[in-house]
This record gives sequence, structure tokens and C-alpha cells, in this order.
Amino acid sequence: MDEPLKGRIAIVTGGARGIGRGIALELARAGADVLLADLLDAPLAKTANDVRELGRRAALAKVDVTQSAQVDAMIAQAIGELGGLDILVNCAGVISIHPVSELTEKDWDFVMDVNAKGTFLGCKAALPHLRAQRRGRIINVASIAGKEGFPNLAHYSASKFAVVGFTNALAKEVAREGITVNAICPGIVRTYMWDRLADEWKNAGESVEESWQRHQLTLIPQGRAQTPEDMGRLAVFFATMDNVTGQAVNVDGGFTFH
Repeated sequence: MDEPLKGRIAIVTGGARGIGRGIALELARAGADVLLADLLDAPLAKTANDVRELGRRAALAKVDVTQSAQVDAMIAQAIGELGGLDILVNCAGVISIHPVSELTEKDWDFVMDVNAKGTFLGCKAALPHLRAQRRGRIINVASIAGKEGFPNLAHYSASKFAVVGFTNALAKEVAREGITVNAICPGIVRTYMWDRLADEWKNAGESVEESWQRHQLTLIPQGRAQTPEDMGRLAVFFATMDNVTGQAVNVDGGFTFH
């Protein structure tokens, strides 16, 4: 089996379930050992076991990505327990659904802190190690909502626009230090977040499942949703490419153009 990432060590925040889990498993299939960081104990343990079943080492860290001390400790754990750090995937993210007229300061701060500040703290903590070894891959998980606004998701879109801009700017800062920085922009993926959206946006008399099916059939030109594994395959691409940096790539079945 081809293992282009054999011997590499990755961190995936938000790695317990959904897109983070899909990325972690694809990195493991490509040969990487993985530290999984999340606040969800049971799903985290399951994903770690699945990584190990692929023949890779897995470490677990309970991390609140909005707390710099915990993020710093996560980086140190990967280096101490797994022996290094080559790939950082900032995937931890949250969502809430409110029109701006009903959006509270607490709602705004929560989404911005996890999605934008969490990405910043992860990158900042990893940079000294990546710079010292003159090589590294940083992969931030943004969203198509980071390129196009959606009603009742202004705060979420703002956080993901921030991730896209931050990714491009940081890529230019470290471009001559052997470090690449890219972003994945998922489209419609059946995760906990999209179940909430399907529930919020269902028509009268429509079940969540019916709403989900309608959205993927009507919004996606390919007529089918994307998967966490799709995001993982793009993460493997970013992790193996030396000359791709500063990009925010959509994986959305043709839903968006830019």
C-alpha cells in the first residue's frame, strides 16, 4: 500500500468525529501517526482505535482550542509522545444559527473563539517547531461559508472568512521556511452541524432526513453530498505537496465557483 506520509506525525483538532475524524483516518491510511485532540471522550477513543487498526500510532489529548496553554500542551504532547510534528490540521469548529438581529455577543464570541482564534492559537503554537525543522504542513478547515455568506450564519461565515484570510496571510509569512499553509473549504457534509442546519431549514411537514435529502439534491450540482473522507483526501494532498500554499480549496460538488 502506498504510504506517502509514512514516518510523519500529525495533529488533528476536532478529530473525534465528522470531518476531523475523516481527515485523521485518511492521514493514517497514508502512513501518518496521529494525535487526536477534542473534548468528546468516547468518540475520541473510538477514532483513536480506528487509527491504530490501520497500523498507525494514535495519541489522545483533551483540548479546548480557545485556551492557549492547552494548545501549547497539545503541541508538546505530540512531540514528546509521538516524536515530532509534521502536519497540523486545525479542524475544531462550532456553529449556531441566528439572524443578526437575534445574535448575542456570547454567540458571536463563542463561534469566533473556536473557529478563528482556535486556528490562530494552533498555528502559533506549532510554528516554532516547524520553523526549527524547516519543514511543515498546516491545514486549516474553513468552509464554503468562508467565501460566500449564508443567512442566519453571519457569525459563522465571518469566522470562516477569517480562517481563509489568515491562511493566505500566514502562508506568505512562512513561504520560504519550508512550511505550507492551506485551507479546506467543505461543502455539504453529513455531520452533526449539517443535521442541525437540515432541522433548522426544513419545510413544513418535512422531516430532518427529508430536508437533508432535498438540500443535497437541490444545492449540489453533482446531486450528492460530500464526505469526511473527501476532506481527508484533500488533506493528504496538501500534506504531500511542496509547492501548493496559501490556497483555500472547495470540496463541494460544484456548489460554489470561487
